[in-house]
Amino acid sequence: MSFTGKYEMESENNYDEFMKRLGLPSDRIEKGRDLKTISEVQQDGQNFTWSQNYPGGPSITNNFTIGKECDMETVMGKKFKATVQMEGGKVVVNFPHYNYTAEIVDGKLVEISTVAGVSYERVSKRLA
Repeated sequence: MSFTGKYEMESENNYDEFMKRLGLPSDRIEKGRDLKTISEVQQDGQNFTWSQNYPGGPSITNNFTIGKECDMETVMGKKFKATVQMEGGKVVVNFPHYNYTAEIVDGKLVEISTVAGVSYERVSKRLA
């Protein structure tokens, strides 16, 4: 299934615990809680443009090709190199401090980030 679309966050689980494990200060955790993050994904075969807009905060865009090393950036502005994989229909990437997966389930974008045994899940509904 294609990931192409525009999505708005509708629910999240384990946000606080995940962010604490990443070492974010409590004021940053509070500021980011329940933001209606907008994700826009363009997929052309194995090539992706993946943008996330955090209302009142940063916007980031990462371009990548499945199976090829690329330059990426975290929401905190940290730049790193990664090779994004596709495993069983899921986009999989190892960020510097956590593992990330994304998949389409019942037309929704389901993203799971895991650090030190704590998983944060964000589910976004398709807008377009």
